[in-house]
Amino acid sequence: MTDALHRELYNSDVLANALNNGGDRPLLKRLDGPTLSVREVRDETSRYLQVLQGIGVGQGSRVSLIASNIPECLHVTHALAMCGAIYVPLHPLSGLADHLSIIADAGVNVLVFEAGKFDERAQEIAAAAPGMRLLAIGASGAAQDIRALAAGFAPQRLVPAPSGPHDVIRLGYSGGTTGKPKAIPSVERVGLLTGLYMQAVWEWPQVPNILSCAPLTHAGGAMFMPALLRGGTFLILPKFDPVQVMEKIEAERINCMMLVPTMIYALLDHPRFGEFDLSSLETVFYGASAMNPVRLQEAIRRIGPVFAQFYGQAEAPMVLTYFRKADHDPDDLRRLASCGQPNPFIRLELMDADMNPVPDGEPGEICVGGPLVMDGYRDAELTAEAFKGGWLHTGDVAVRDPDGFLRIVDRTKDMIISGGFNIYPRDIEDLMAEHPAVAQVAVIGVPHDKWGEAVKAFVVLKPGMSASAQELAAPVAERKGSFQAPKSVEFLEAIPQTPVGKPDKKALRARG
Repeated sequence: MTDALHRELYNSDVLANALNNGGDRPLLKRLDGPTLSVREVRDETSRYLQVLQGIGVGQGSRVSLIASNIPECLHVTHALAMCGAIYVPLHPLSGLADHLSIIADAGVNVLVFEAGKFDERAQEIAAAAPGMRLLAIGASGAAQDIRALAAGFAPQRLVPAPSGPHDVIRLGYSGGTTGKPKAIPSVERVGLLTGLYMQAVWEWPQVPNILSCAPLTHAGGAMFMPALLRGGTFLILPKFDPVQVMEKIEAERINCMMLVPTMIYALLDHPRFGEFDLSSLETVFYGASAMNPVRLQEAIRRIGPVFAQFYGQAEAPMVLTYFRKADHDPDDLRRLASCGQPNPFIRLELMDADMNPVPDGEPGEICVGGPLVMDGYRDAELTAEAFKGGWLHTGDVAVRDPDGFLRIVDRTKDMIISGGFNIYPRDIEDLMAEHPAVAQVAVIGVPHDKWGEAVKAFVVLKPGMSASAQELAAPVAERKGSFQAPKSVEFLEAIPQTPVGKPDKKALRARG
């Protein structure tokens, strides 16, 4: 018996096995262009792998990708997995300063970019990072075309580089909603377990026909493996466009999607919503930020009982809790404010400031443990703080009901302290959103000479509807007390968002 006999398999092994043996069934569909079979996806992955290996990319190389939703995103990231490189994603909506900060911090060697859309950005990055190797997806005057280079290679069976449980496969960066983005290494063990827990706990259609409109360079790519392993298909849209999404759901009989709440709001509020047949939908996974229960109630009643929520963070991804479709009771707004029940494959407790578990009904920080948790940040001090007491501190405060459902009341750093009282913005946001004119609301604390902080609300109204600040604040004062009622309300056309789709409260605080 040797170590090789019991060598663990990781996502690159699973991906290689599935692509090598998948045959000619349809898999990867796009808005325009041919549908690729499993074998053709394997062939493209092999070709891109050979290009990257030919320029010296291998285990430990750090490679960034910036592109819109195009199939080559998958070919590149799959090839990086095969050769054991570290993927450092760049969000296409982020600014140059953020891109340069990530590239410098991560020590990126190679940048792959989409020609035509990101040529200028790639050249700006290259000018600031001497020695950076550029590859373009498509014809570009700034770099060689990886697509053309790949066409010159004959496809081969995929053989992933050997790896261990603590090998870093991805270096992501936090959204920076509460400060400077943190580097968060993701290792082989975490990547594999995230996929396994998604398969075991989430509710998938028997044969998933998935529509992806979230960035493939980030969370959108997480839906590819379930489509591959479950015999389904994966349709890529270039971006989220409400009408295009609804058209494709109807035309392609889409039965599975992953959306962030703001995308669901945009579908519900679109004037053409009623024109499309969305009855093929079986499961709509939603997450990344809290969804307002009143709007979720509306979504269930207008689209159907198809919604399922996931909760996690980069330090312990996506599968800490799960809110099943059947548990979404449209007549119970408190239940709809939940993020579900803990995943049985992880340890989860709600803790007070002294690391003692809190009783049901009392707020406590979500703390988790188990092999899903990251190995640590690159910063030892940040790691020690995050792992204080032998748990990962998520920074999210939640309340547990007697049935085990968790309701996140807010981030610890978003909590408002006014006159010595703790105020959780999520509670106020949910109350204000019960007004029929409110499409979105975000609440922050602003400095106050007497009370330390005062509550301020930013509100987006539904098209063609109106409401005054007084009528939005009054229900909060009545039900939560005057000290929790917004002292000011500012109406906006849209709530600013981070690149991952969360309300950007740092940007709102900058407005004052």
